[in-house]
Parts: sequence; C-alpha cells; structure tokens
Amino acid sequence: MAISFSLLPHQLSLQPQLHHLRLPAGNTKPNPLVLLHRSNITTRRLPRSAVIYATSLSSNDENPSLAAIISTSTTPTITTTTTPNTPPPSSAATAKLPVRKIPGDYGFPFFGPIRDRLDYFYFQGTENYFKTRVEKHNSTVFRANMPPGPFISKNPNVIILLDAKSFPILFDVSKVDKTDLFTGTYMPSTKLTGGYRVLSYLDPSEPKHAKLKNLLFFLLQSRRDYIIPEFETTFTELFHTLEAEVADKGKAAFGDPNDQACFNFLARALYSTNPADTKLGNNGPKLIQKWVLFQISPILSLGLPFFLEDPLLHTFPLPSFLVKSDYQNLYDFFFKYSTSILDEGEKMGFKRDEACHNILFATCFNTFGGMKVVFPSILKWICGAGVTLHKRLAEEIRSVVKSNGGKVTMKAMEQMPLMKSVVYETLRIDPPVPLQYARAKKDIVIESHEWAFQVKKGEMLFGYQPFATRDSKVFEKAEEFVEDRFMGVEGEKMLKYVTWSNGPETENPTVDNKQCAGKDFVVLISRLLVVELFLRYDSFTVEVGDLPIGSSITLTSLKRATTS
Repeated sequence: MAISFSLLPHQLSLQPQLHHLRLPAGNTKPNPLVLLHRSNITTRRLPRSAVIYATSLSSNDENPSLAAIISTSTTPTITTTTTPNTPPPSSAATAKLPVRKIPGDYGFPFFGPIRDRLDYFYFQGTENYFKTRVEKHNSTVFRANMPPGPFISKNPNVIILLDAKSFPILFDVSKVDKTDLFTGTYMPSTKLTGGYRVLSYLDPSEPKHAKLKNLLFFLLQSRRDYIIPEFETTFTELFHTLEAEVADKGKAAFGDPNDQACFNFLARALYSTNPADTKLGNNGPKLIQKWVLFQISPILSLGLPFFLEDPLLHTFPLPSFLVKSDYQNLYDFFFKYSTSILDEGEKMGFKRDEACHNILFATCFNTFGGMKVVFPSILKWICGAGVTLHKRLAEEIRSVVKSNGGKVTMKAMEQMPLMKSVVYETLRIDPPVPLQYARAKKDIVIESHEWAFQVKKGEMLFGYQPFATRDSKVFEKAEEFVEDRFMGVEGEKMLKYVTWSNGPETENPTVDNKQCAGKDFVVLISRLLVVELFLRYDSFTVEVGDLPIGSSITLTSLKRATTS
C-alpha cells in the first residue's frame, strides 16, 4: 500500500564532486555521465536542498479525508513511443532526435550475467556499474544484465534507462507490462505470500488488480481519522525514548526504536491494535525484516566477502520453509485484527485468506519497509542542511500550528511550504524505490535527451531512479539538497520529475496504474515526522552510516524547543 524497500546501500553523507570527462574524438554529443554523475560520499557534510508537495485539499476542511487525496486521475501520458516499423512521430521535438541502435551487449550466455553481477555488487558497486557503462557507450540508454542472473532469474537481459526523459516509459501501462516484475528479473516464491500473487506483482490488465487496489483505498479511507492522533502518540513515545538515551549515553541509535514505532503506529492507526498487547508483542519488526530478506536477498548485498555472499544470496533462492513460522505469526496477527478490512474483501469477492495476505504484504513490505527507509533519510538530509534550515522549519511549523488552534491537521500542513518542500526534496534526491522494471507490450521508441531508440515487443526495461531524479538536464544543482526547490509556482511544476512512487508526483494512484496506493499516505506521515520533530526540538545532530537497505542514523544531540 505504500512503497517498497530501497534495495541499495547509501553512503555516509554527500559532497558533490563532478568528474570532468573527455568525449571520444570526433564526438559532438555531451557525455551523459557528466549530466547524471551522482555525489561521491564523505563522512563530513551533506549538501543542502528542499522540496514541496502540492496537494489540492479543501480550504474549508480542517482534516480532509485520505479519500480526498486518493483521487482518480488518469495515468501519465507518454508521447515518446511508436513502433519501430514506422517512422517516429513527426513532432518537432521528436524529429530533432536521431535514431540510434541501443548500445551495449549481454556478453556470453551464463558467463556474461555472472560477470555483470559481480561488477554490480562487488568489483564496481552499483553507482559505478552504471556510470562506467554510460561513459563507455556515451548514452544513458544501453543494454546490460541486471542481477541476480543464473540460476535465479531466467533472463537477466535488460535495456537500462538512466535519465529523466526515458525513465517515465516505465509508468505507462498502455505500452509496458508490469506482470511479476516487482522485484525485477526474478519473482520470489509465492510460498512467501500464502500461495498468492499479491497486488505488487499484478499488472493493471489483470482483473484482481483493480479490486485489490480498491481494498487498499478502502483501508486508508476508513482509518483516515486515526492517522494523525496515533502518529503523535506513537512518535512522542519514540522521542521520549531517544531523549533519555541521549541524555544517559550521549547518543542513541535511531534504527530499532524507529522500526518499532513505525510498526506500532501502523497497527494502531490502521487496525486499532497495540502490538505489545498481543501475542506478537514487540517481535513484529524483526519478523518482517527476516521475511523480506528471503524475498529480496537475490538483489541485496550484506557486505560479506563475495566468495561467500554470492553463492549464498545470489545463486539460489533462500528456502521459504526457513521463514514459514515467522510469516505465520505475522499472518495470525493480521487475520485477527483486520476483521473489518477482511469483511470488505469478502464483499469484493476475495477469500479472507487472500485478502489477509495482501493486507499483510501492503502493510509490512510496502509501508513499513518504506517508513524504515524514508524516515532515516529525512533525518539525514535535514541534519546535513544545517541549523539555518532547522530554524526556518521550526519557525514555520510552530507559527502555522499556533495559528490553527495548536492542532496539527492536514489543512495546517498545507500551509507549510518549506516543510513540504523538504519532504519532497528528500524523496527526489534519495528515492526509496531505486529500481523499476517493465516489459514492452509492443514495439516502441524510447527517447533520451540525445537519441531515440527502438525497443522490440517483449524486451525488459529497467530504470535506476536516483540517476533519473538527479538528472542535471532537468534539475539545477541536481546533486545537492536544495530545501526550497519545489516552493512556488515554478517549483511545483518540477514535481512531475519526482517519481519515487512508481509515477510522477503530479499524478494520482488509480486502479488503472501501478502508482502505489499509499502514495499520499507516505507523504502525509513523512510530513508528520518533520512537524513533530520541530515542534519538539530546535535542532539535532546525527551520525550517518551505511546499511544494506537505506542509512543508519545515530542521534548525538537533541536541542529541546526554546520557543513555541
């Protein structure tokens, strides 16, 4: 119902370093790597930046429903495709782009994919895997293999898209198919999801897709009045815990307490249940992480030596029976405490167990996984931007809340342009869903900034989102965190390039597209985190580290608010 785990490690902090690369002799095209180069990592300072989210909410509604946010707009319109058997469209924009054969190759069968897998995880690393190939081919569109390859995925061959112009084709379900592509070139065993292909693996053309997505919409709408109060309660508990630990030890790890708070919040807000009072206790986050590992291990690196990790994680799937009892404990929890949602699922024609497996997946994999990645990212970038931004956020948030009767509401948050901009700049610069896949439904033409490329029906497309959302042909200071980037009329226009949710921020999730059902829910709770943080604190400092999924955060100071 929201977003999936970020599948790639992030470094400690970012300091922009633009490499000046020479063009091959006689080549008049700019090297795309210069346009897309991502920041190198240091342990000192993060660049600055920001973001804004433009949602149309009724100015007369103190607490608009999530149903008002989850609208039914149409899917994004992509105009850069055609069949390769006919000339490209004769529009002036398209006519200027020369057609080029997609560069790159897949190497020898079996050995080529293994070589690329080792480069991707170990010898080059994810960022350099893409950068070196962009430089080699002088193109942001090229052919290569994506992990895991043999023996887990039957066909690792993909066409890689690494710029903001080609990337949106991955969202146009009139031209691409998303069947069983949630995790990429392989699909985890359905034994991990109760024997069902859950919503994330369904294409909108499949009959169950619309019904299951409507079930998630129903869940969000029916629980809209509980989200803000339960968030305030749960995260006040979290901040009390962190404050006490910082006072006692001088620092406090954010990860495990945040994980517990996120799961507690979801259970309380969506299912009126406090996990600590149930048989599940405080084990939810650990059970989820183990279960998720069994699904994404083929595309994850834990930092082990390659001669141990590659055969263990990337060659054969981890056996599902090892996590069966853990998953059953999660399933029993959701089956017992989501009665009203399962009742609605039955009305839609689903068996209760199928509805329950989908609700579990949406809550645990998508939403909890998203919060686990996004919340540390928000702290990382806001802290790195410095105390000047902290002061501006504190002043804006406290002033608006005071003018709204001291209450935090959706209406009040709509009056906080800087806070909204900060949230969306975080999602732009550090998208929690970096990998996107789709398969061409028919012969099409895809455009980068420099070229047009013909793609055959059935070919797999892959986009690495951090390159697309840091495309310097679209964003000024693309590698920097710019806190007010999306403020004002011109800033709001740039939201169409913020695509963390499997679609542009200017579009809405519908039953006809694959944009995540909880897009606006994730935005809402991300805003709430920033609001609650600066209602309570004037400033804070953190240490940032690497994790296989997202970033680790250790709080080193929390300066309590001196003004209200």
